[in-house]
Amino acid sequence: MPTEQPRLEDSQILASETGELERHVQMIASEFRRGFEAVDKIQCPAVSIFGSARVAEGRPFYELAREVGRRFAEAGWAVVTGGGPGIMEAANRGASEGGGVSVGFNIRLPNEQAPNPYANVQLTFDHFYARKTMFVKAAEGFVIFPGGFGTMDELFESLTLIQTGKVLHFPVVLMDRAYWVDLLEWIQRKQLGNGLISPEDLRLLSVTDEPAEAVRLVVGHLERVHAGEPTAEAGTA
Repeated sequence: MPTEQPRLEDSQILASETGELERHVQMIASEFRRGFEAVDKIQCPAVSIFGSARVAEGRPFYELAREVGRRFAEAGWAVVTGGGPGIMEAANRGASEGGGVSVGFNIRLPNEQAPNPYANVQLTFDHFYARKTMFVKAAEGFVIFPGGFGTMDELFESLTLIQTGKVLHFPVVLMDRAYWVDLLEWIQRKQLGNGLISPEDLRLLSVTDEPAEAVRLVVGHLERVHAGEPTAEAGTA
């Protein structure tokens, strides 16, 4: 006899009394409000840095993210991450070591993702969509390190938002050319080759191995915006 599938949270809410649905909507609205209030505390330009939670201290990707976070802090920028371990911890750690604003937007997960100790602005979310909104709301650019499904989600959502004009153009920089080269070749061969994206869409991405270049791409873009200069810069994908 087949067993009944467990009901997802949203299904349970929709099947409940109207008051329960209203309370849930209010809870989501409150989460967005807390997120906007946290973003408002960042009184300087910010970069969102993404990457795997599974990268341990001392590994090359960890130390690379730590250096990038420090360099952004030294340039007067805040560093925003998902607030957890791995690349997120490394970037927050570097920002803290560089004397900058270090922001962690954590998420409650079934296997608890504990906040890392290096963020001096912290907020924990229950819903991915509220949390992801804050990454975009806070940032003037994304720097994306090697990672898994969550990192891919953040990468392609940012590209979609820029491509469709839902946000103003901002730099999306991939760190570690060797990690990304196969994906970039696939995008060019399959998506561009089949007419599923336009040639100019490839210009939304840059890739580098150098922390200084990642900072230059993001900081330089904002400087050109403030100077009223053209911001289109050929991607290095």
